[in-house]
Amino acid sequence: IKEKIGSDSDKPMKFVFHGGSGSDVSDIQEAIGYGVIKMNIDTDTQWAFWDGIRAYEAKYHDYLQGQIGSPEGDDKPNKKYYDPRMSLRAGEEAMAARLVKAAEDLKCVNVLN
Repeated sequence: IKEKIGSDSDKPMKFVFHGGSGSDVSDIQEAIGYGVIKMNIDTDTQWAFWDGIRAYEAKYHDYLQGQIGSPEGDDKPNKKYYDPRMSLRAGEEAMAARLVKAAEDLKCVNVLN
């Protein structure tokens, strides 16, 4: 490409890695070496969000079987566990962690500082 368009740049083209979700880190970094400047990770972030919610349900499963009655006692309320903000927060935290990993994999941590 460099010769064909007469460019002096080592990477005369900027590429987008479509469908990058699930790719090995070695493949991602190889693609960066070829000039990839953007990678789509929507599927990975969607899975991370879901997996955070799934893990929350697994962790608190016994508290999520009714409004009242838990491993702590038959008369104990479970509101703080079934409040949807709690499981959604777990999803957000898992997705945020996945975004950090993506930034590391894509070698874009502290590049704007």
